[in-house]
Amino acid sequence: MIVRSRSEPAPDLAERLDRLARLRSVVADNEERFRQAITADFGHRSAVETTIAEIMLVFSEIRHATKHLKTWMTPQRVATALQFLPARNRLMPQPLGVVGIIAPWNYALQLTLAPAIGAIAAGNRVIIKPSELVPHFAALLKEAVGEKFDAAEVLVTGVEDEIATGFASLPFDHLMFTGSARVGRLVAEAAGRNLTPVTLELGGKSPAIIDASADLDEAAERIAYGKLLNAGQTCIAPDYVLVPERSLQAFAEKVRAQMRRMFGTDPSNEDYTSIVSDRHYARLEGLVADAAQRGAKILQPAKPDDPNWKAHRKFPPTLILGATEAMAVMQEEIFGPVLPVLGTRDAAEAIAFVNARDRPLALYWFGKERSARDEVLARTVSGGVTINDCLFHFTQINQPMGGVGASGSGVYHGEWGFRTFSKLKPVFYRSKFNRLADLYPPYGGKIARLEKLMRLMS
Repeated sequence: MIVRSRSEPAPDLAERLDRLARLRSVVADNEERFRQAITADFGHRSAVETTIAEIMLVFSEIRHATKHLKTWMTPQRVATALQFLPARNRLMPQPLGVVGIIAPWNYALQLTLAPAIGAIAAGNRVIIKPSELVPHFAALLKEAVGEKFDAAEVLVTGVEDEIATGFASLPFDHLMFTGSARVGRLVAEAAGRNLTPVTLELGGKSPAIIDASADLDEAAERIAYGKLLNAGQTCIAPDYVLVPERSLQAFAEKVRAQMRRMFGTDPSNEDYTSIVSDRHYARLEGLVADAAQRGAKILQPAKPDDPNWKAHRKFPPTLILGATEAMAVMQEEIFGPVLPVLGTRDAAEAIAFVNARDRPLALYWFGKERSARDEVLARTVSGGVTINDCLFHFTQINQPMGGVGASGSGVYHGEWGFRTFSKLKPVFYRSKFNRLADLYPPYGGKIARLEKLMRLMS
């Protein structure tokens, strides 16, 4: 594949559009099989969530790229300094070569193919490493891609072929990793040995801030949905909520009521997704038990002692009141349907709380006061923000998606993905009318005149 990427470096528009069309058919021809494979990997995955949060987003991304690709590929005009006129400057997008994608398990289809769409649109060849936690999905993706693509175009490895760090050690022209910060550090270190540029989509503890001006009922409904989509196994899910102290108990009860309304109290509810593995389930149990042991109040809309929860590997939605820094639930990304709710004295304290921690991948603000909103936007740094809702900044295809600091680096989605996986090569076209030869020796009066002109223009 690397040899082919050098001998055939820049596929034309028609070839790229054909690859995007074939990628769409990979999904369209296997929609139900993908839903079944993903639910088999999770134990149970809501079919609706797989459709709206994975399949439809992939279709949207391909449609957008197909519509705009010709424009993206066109060399961009760049201004030329006056002293170099009538020369021209252009930025010429070119494919990097071979892009590696280390995919996560939580949205296996969408978070695998969305970056692949950007890489293919940019003219690259792609090698995909699926997560070992979704073997049914990975086997199906490998089969479906193999039917539509030559191995020198797009290749899916087996989950057993290479662990993430081994895959990251290969000499890619660009590598994208989506996953935990812990593994992301190892991936970046392994890729660095080849000077491979890396885009890291990580996670962290994304806060939701409830302003004093917020509608608590509205905020409770939207936070409950954002937290329980995919049973909280979402990198941009709200990880904790900061709410004015006087509203803490009332808000928590409203969230609990919304959780009960949306998903009921029956573990066999088809709309509620299972935790991906026994190990992850046990980790969530440990977080809640640690918080309870250290004095936190635990609120759950359903009876957690029903053995069917564990039998279905579904973790009961859980609110934690009175969480402290000493609790594990406030020290690591939760990645499940557990939500600490903390009281703050005022907006300044909420901002300070967020800023005392690693930069989050997402931040959510709820309220009606524009000045309070703008204060939070100006004084906090995060990968992305949704105002008066959760998650939806991710779905904006004209906006970049990416973290900052510990939550990641680099961006993708739409044209931003095309740029990430392209080299924007600057090209200077000299005109025969330029007097640039005046810069050549032997120096004399001509160089003094040119220097004077350049100083006047600087």
